[in-house]
Formats: sequence, C-alpha cells, structure tokens
Amino acid sequence: MHTTVGIIGGGPSGLLLARLLHNAGIDSVVLESRDRAYVEQRQRAGILEQATVDVLRDAGAGERLDREGMPHDGIELRYGRRAHRVDFPALTGGRRVWVYAQTEVVKDLVALQLADGGPLLFEAEVHGVEGADTDRPVIRYTHEGREQTLTCDYVVGCDGFHGVARNAVPEGVRTTYERTYPYSWLGILADAPPVYEELIYAHSERGFALASMRSESVSRLYLQVPNGTDPADWPDERIWDELDARFALDANPEWRLKRGTVTSKAVLPMRSHVTEPMRYGRVFLAGDAAHIVPPTGAKGLNLAAADVIVLARAFAHLKDTGSADLLDAYSDTCLRRVWRAEHFSYFMTTTLHADPEQSPFETKLQLSQLDRVATSEHAAAELAENYTGLPLGPANG
Repeated sequence: MHTTVGIIGGGPSGLLLARLLHNAGIDSVVLESRDRAYVEQRQRAGILEQATVDVLRDAGAGERLDREGMPHDGIELRYGRRAHRVDFPALTGGRRVWVYAQTEVVKDLVALQLADGGPLLFEAEVHGVEGADTDRPVIRYTHEGREQTLTCDYVVGCDGFHGVARNAVPEGVRTTYERTYPYSWLGILADAPPVYEELIYAHSERGFALASMRSESVSRLYLQVPNGTDPADWPDERIWDELDARFALDANPEWRLKRGTVTSKAVLPMRSHVTEPMRYGRVFLAGDAAHIVPPTGAKGLNLAAADVIVLARAFAHLKDTGSADLLDAYSDTCLRRVWRAEHFSYFMTTTLHADPEQSPFETKLQLSQLDRVATSEHAAAELAENYTGLPLGPANG
C-alpha cells in the first residue's frame, strides 16, 4: 500500500492532521496501535484553546463541541487563602477557552475519518520507519496478524514519546532538552458537579490543587503529591479533605467542594521535554513525539494541534504550488511556539507548586508573582494571552 502521508498514531493530533489533509485533497493512512474503544476512552487533556476550537470547526468537527463544550472566560487563582479571577476576553481582545475532553475530540474525529476520510487502521502496531532520508520512506507494521508495509511520500509521527517515530531521527542528529519535576499530580474523576463555573488553580502551603470539570455533573480534580505516590494510599475521603484544605478561603471559611463518587484515580508525573529538530528527511514529529509539557498550563493537546495545523498548511502549499518551503521551515516554525508553551507551562508549574526543597524565601517569591498577576493588568494579560493560546498565523504558524 502507498500513500502520500503515512500518519503513525490515531490520537487527536494524528486524526486532526488526517482530517485537514482530507479537506485539502491529500491522501493519508492512519496507523493506530490500540483498538478503537481504548483510543476513545483514554483520559487526557480537557482544555481547548481558541485556535484549536476554530480549526476543529473549520474541519467539520465542531458540531458536538459547540453543543456540549463548556466555554470559559477565565480562571480563578487562589493563594494566601484569597481568590482572584483572571478575565480572559477583557485581557485578550475576546479570546476564551473551552472545556471539552480529549476523549470527545477523538470520538468526533474518528467518526469523521471512518465516514469519509482515508484508511484508519486500529490495532496496527508499527515496528519502525525505514528510509527516512529517502524520497520513499517505509512504515513496517503488523495488522490482523500479518506483517505489512506502507510506502509513503512523507511520514508523520503522532505516536507520543514512547512511539517509534522518534527513533527515525538518528541519535547523532537529535538533541533533547528536559526537566523532571520533584512532584506529581494525583488526579481523580468524580460524579460530582463542579464547585465553580471556571477552573480554580490553588497555591497553598500544603501544595498545589486544581479544580476542573468534564461536564456539569463530572468534576476533574488534582492534588500535588510526592513522586512515587501510590493512589491506593489516598482513600477518597482523604482526597476530598485535602482538596478542601488547599482551596480554603479566609473570606469564606465554609467553602467546600461538592463531593461525589470517585470513578477514576491515577498519579501523573510532571516533566518538560523537547526534541530538536522536529523533522529528519521526510519524517516529521508532532505532539508528544516531539515535546511534552507539564499539564499546569493546559498546553499539551493544543500544542499538538498547532503542530499539525502548521504541517497541514505546508502539505497543502506543496500540493498547490510545488514549493516545499513551508515543509522545510516546519521544525523552526513549530519550535518557536513549542518553547513559548514550554516556558509558560514551566512558569505556571513553578509558581503554583511547592517544591519539597524550597525555602520560605522562595515561597514569598511565588506569592509576590501571584500578587503581581492580581494587581497588574499587564501581568494578567501575559498570563491570559498564553493560556488562551497565541494566534496561529495565516501560513507560517
């Protein structure tokens, strides 16, 4: 089998790229190692930037998002037992974010791909990419018990950090930059209505906490915990009590979360990682295959979407003009945005979390920075612009 673009990975970035290519009249094949049920159920990000929502709409994947997604015009910061709201539209010229889980984005894109897109093969385990530096790279994979090959004009790796696409970039060519944080998140899903209409980010002497949501009846909540924490050491009641303590307000001492049945519980490590370059020969890396951000800044899914938007425009430009200029610029174009998102995610993470080794002096610096956001329109605008997402340019990302 041959295709113009072979896409490894059927997550949101691979599926969005396939949809954008289909709409541009460019054929592709998507190879996903997991089955459809797993892909449509794995819990990941839940915040969509303005640019991501706009592209999903333009791609034909916005109908259910507009019906069920929850637009948010700000976040609340809690620190020093006080609360301050950051108003996104007022600070960004009208931009906002949406709460719409990655699982739902994937379901929408899978349905579109199966209805009228190119081949989408589930349970297709990719073993490797050969000939990355030739004009006809080959993807080797197993599907339905048979070893198969897919020859491509180009290959795009959307298969995450542990996928095989990264290995197509030789070790001597690629450079990695990374940071591992000295804490993790204990995340839960609970059948409980959100306590507040927007997300709450809390800095406290007990550690960070985040109150998010998946719907009007399901809450997504996080606690900072030590690395290596076993979720079994945190019974439900202990989690709820600790969340209440970290979100506590002097002005409203009776404030409490709305409790419900915990349906999912997991510990999420925190790390930052960038691989450069994001292209080698005719193999391109996108999303977690090239970069990882801590979830504090809500950048992961949106950064992956930005990668494939830039890439789809570059492929369309090649098809329409015969020029590979935008493809050649792909890595540099994306890395500028990647490093901005990495910095913002680092800022949010290190400002809101309590490092186990940090001194009272460093805690005071964190509180000073949060006060700056609360009292300076310029500082608040910087946070709001990065959180809602920097606009994608018309052609160069």
